[in-house]
Amino acid sequence: MFLKKIGIDLGTANTLVYVPGKGVIINEPSVVAVSIEDNRVLAVGNEAKEMLGRTPDTIVASRPLKDGVIADYRVTQAMLSYFIGKAEGRVRFFRPEVMISVPAGITSTERRAVIEAAVQSGAKAAYLVKEPVLAAIGAGIPINSPAGNMIVDIGGGTSEVAVISLGGIVSCASAKVGGDKIDKAIADYIKKKHNLAIGERTAEEIKVQIGSAVSNPERGSIEVKGRDLVEGLPRTIEVVNKEVVEAIRDQLEEIIKTIKMVLFDTPPELSADVMNRGMIVSGGGALLDKIDELILKSTGVPCYVAEDPLLCVAKGTGIALENLDVYKRSIMSKK
Repeated sequence: MFLKKIGIDLGTANTLVYVPGKGVIINEPSVVAVSIEDNRVLAVGNEAKEMLGRTPDTIVASRPLKDGVIADYRVTQAMLSYFIGKAEGRVRFFRPEVMISVPAGITSTERRAVIEAAVQSGAKAAYLVKEPVLAAIGAGIPINSPAGNMIVDIGGGTSEVAVISLGGIVSCASAKVGGDKIDKAIADYIKKKHNLAIGERTAEEIKVQIGSAVSNPERGSIEVKGRDLVEGLPRTIEVVNKEVVEAIRDQLEEIIKTIKMVLFDTPPELSADVMNRGMIVSGGGALLDKIDELILKSTGVPCYVAEDPLLCVAKGTGIALENLDVYKRSIMSKK
């Protein structure tokens, strides 16, 4: 009998859908546009992101996940239905088995909410696996070996840090800091220093174009358009790399603190493994220029950016689905 399996990296910023044999087939923003008058979902994903900060009073474009967990259950369900439906195509013979990534610090109530949302969205069964485990599988780390492997997954809403050995998490911690908070820090800095209001999409563009974890003059500068807070008129300023580094320093410091906390809680034998093998950085935050350099400088532990860091968790769901018997111990629950 043909049973379809779907892996979903349900992220605060982006949702990725992986189908075994096909790879990542969907990579869209976790944004839903809802009509206020009749509470109807108008758009999901790319289409809804285009509406962010540009909607009239009758439409709200928002992210149903905050800090990696469901903030709006109904909208999350609508979003999951959209992504599962899109992955399956028009012809549906069977309800698919779905594997979803969740933050390592998820509570049992939050876990139930994700499972219910998946089942209501058309899943036959929902497996939930902790994000760092999937990120490690997707990054090619042999998680079932009796050795310590450290993963740092910097997502949109949270940063998850874990040491994994024998298929399970030995020590882990998460910080409610990710790409979103970094973007907000950039917007706040420009507001304070230049008296200019900019939107979150502009802040993200600044981060991508010229941002780095440690000062790098080669990244140059960027012209930023926004609204002058004094006169209320549009104005253009120039922002340089050094300013972005200064703006996001506190956020990165928080991530470093979380990494140090996990290293502190790691048993000595596994600490030695981590020192020898180094840690792997995955998630969208791994794309920040020189993030590995900053982590090495702050902790003294070698650090490497995973291949395709954005796709690690989604790839991990696919590999785990294709080898369920191998990764059974790492899979948290099935309903």
